[in-house]
Amino acid sequence: MDSLINLNADDTIRPPRLLSPHDIEQYRHAACPLPSITLSQRHLCDLELILNKGFSPLNGYLNQLDYHSVIDHMRLADGALWPMPIMLDVSRSVASTLQCRDAIALRDKEGLLLAIMQVGDIWEVTEAQKAKEAQAVFGTTDPVHPGVFHLYHEVQAYYVGGEVFGLSLPHHYNFTSLRHTPAQLRSIFEERGWKKIVGFQTRNPMHRAHQELTVRAAEITGADVILLHPVVGMTKSGDIEYETRVRCYQHILKTYTSSPVFLSLLPLAMRMAGPREAVWHALIRKNNGCTHFIVGRDHAGPGKDSQGNDFYHPCAAQELALAHQKEMGITIVPFQEMVFSEKQLRYFTLDEFPLDEVPASISGTELRHCIREGLDVPAWFSYPDVIQELRCAYPPKHDLGLTILLTGLPSSGKTTIAQGLAIKLRELTQRQVTLLDGDEIRTHLASELGFSREDRETNIKRVAFVAKEIAKHKGITLCALVAPFSSARTIFREMVSETGGFIEIYVSTPLSVCEMRDRKGLYKKARAGLVSQFTGTSDPYEKPLNPEISLDTSNISLEAAVHEIVTQIMDLGYIQQKK
Repeated sequence: MDSLINLNADDTIRPPRLLSPHDIEQYRHAACPLPSITLSQRHLCDLELILNKGFSPLNGYLNQLDYHSVIDHMRLADGALWPMPIMLDVSRSVASTLQCRDAIALRDKEGLLLAIMQVGDIWEVTEAQKAKEAQAVFGTTDPVHPGVFHLYHEVQAYYVGGEVFGLSLPHHYNFTSLRHTPAQLRSIFEERGWKKIVGFQTRNPMHRAHQELTVRAAEITGADVILLHPVVGMTKSGDIEYETRVRCYQHILKTYTSSPVFLSLLPLAMRMAGPREAVWHALIRKNNGCTHFIVGRDHAGPGKDSQGNDFYHPCAAQELALAHQKEMGITIVPFQEMVFSEKQLRYFTLDEFPLDEVPASISGTELRHCIREGLDVPAWFSYPDVIQELRCAYPPKHDLGLTILLTGLPSSGKTTIAQGLAIKLRELTQRQVTLLDGDEIRTHLASELGFSREDRETNIKRVAFVAKEIAKHKGITLCALVAPFSSARTIFREMVSETGGFIEIYVSTPLSVCEMRDRKGLYKKARAGLVSQFTGTSDPYEKPLNPEISLDTSNISLEAAVHEIVTQIMDLGYIQQKK
C-alpha cells in the first residue's frame, strides 16, 4: 500500500541548518511538532535496515545524485558499491509542501515515532524515469516482473532523499529471540569464536536439498557456522507467510548434526532483482558479519516473463556477485541446484549428477498438490515436521476462504449473476457468503472517490482489503465491480490471495448489449457528454487476459450462468461435492 501522509502546514518546521542532537531530542519529546509520514510496510523494512546499519554505508534515503549514480553505475556518488535505489516516495501534493532541510517525522501505522528525516532532495519520477529505473535495476520493463509492477503502479510520483536520525527500531511482536541487528550478530559470532561464517539467503521453506547445500558450503569453505538468514520482510506475492517459514526453519535446525548453525531473521523487502539483488544481499550479509555468502542458480529471480522466458540467465546473479566479491570483502560461494539420485540415495549438484540417471524431482506445484490433498511427500524430499507445518499452511481448498471477482462493463450482468450465485452458494455450503456490489461500495466505503484511474485503484484496494479479511475467516466474498484496469485487478488478486483462494470471472457481454440493458440511462448520458469518465464510452475497459471463468450473458440464462460457475468452483476444489 502507498504511504499515508498527514501534514499540517501550521506545524511545519524548516530548520535553516543541519539537525543537531539537541534538535532530535526536542522532536523525540514532542517539544517541536513535525509533519508526519506513516510508512508503508516496504518503507518500514527499508528504514529498519537503514537504522540498524544493515544497509551500510547508507545513512538515509538516497539523494538525487546518489540515485542516478546507483541506476547508472551500481554505485553511490562517492564511488561506493551499492546496487539498489532506496528512496522514500510521496505523492505530488505532499512533495509540494516540502523543501530542502525540512524535518519530517517517520512513523509506523500505530503512530510510533521511529526516526526524523531531514529532506535533502525532492524530485519527480516521470514515467520515462521509471522505465529507465526498471530496465537498470530489473533488466526489464515487463510488468509481469513484481518489482517492475510495484514501480509502475505502487510507487508515487516523487522521490525524497535525505539523512535519517533514528529514535527507535520498528517493533516486532513475534520471534523476538531470533531477531538481531548486524552489531548483535557480529558480537555473537565474536563471543562464540566463529571467524568464518557462511550466510544462506532464503524466502522459501527449506527442504533436504537446501540443508544438504548449506552443509556442503560449510565443508567447502571451512566455515565455523552456517548463518540461516531468511527474509521475513516482504517477498514475492504468493510466497508462504514468514511465520510458517520460520517454524519450518526451527525444525530444520534439528537436522544439522555435524555443522554448527545459527538462525537469524532479516527484515528485508526483496525486489526480486536477480543479479543486482545478489550483490545487494551479499553486502547486507557482509554487514551482518558473514565472511562467505551462498549464491544459488537464479538467485532472487521472479520466474518467467510475459513471453514464458526466464527473466535472468540462471548464472547471471552468481557471475555479477563474483565480479564484485573482492570489493565487497565477502567470498561468494556459487552453487548448482541440488538433485537427488534414487539409485544412490544421495544428493548431487546438477553438474555432478550421474549421466545414466534421471534426477528425482518434485515441482512446487506438485508439492502444493500433495500437501493440499493429504498425499505423501517422499522422505528424500523433505522432513516430516516441515511437511506438517506446510499442511497447516496449505489446507484443502474447501477449507480456504474464497474471493470471486466479477468484472465487466456496466450493465454486463455482474450484479445479477453475483446475486444468483450468492443464493446458490448458501445452499451448497455452510460458510458465510458476502456480496460486495460496486454501487453499494461507492455509497458506503468510497463515497468521496471519483472515477479517475487513481481513485478507481483506491476503490478496488478497499474492496480487496474487506474481502481479504473475510477470507481469513473462511468466508466467501462475491465482488461485482467494473474494475476496468488490469493493473488494479492484479493488485486485487495479489491482496486477496494472501489469505484465501481467488477466482476472476470476466462477464464479457458485448457493449451493444450492455447499452440496450442500461436501466439507468448512463450510457445514453455518457454518449451525450452528460456523464464523464464512463467505462465503455469515454473511459477504456482492459479485458482480462486469463480469467478463470468467462461468460457472455447475452447468450446464456442466469440459471445456466450460475450453474456453470458453481460447476467450475467445485472442479477447482473450493466446494466439496456431496457424495
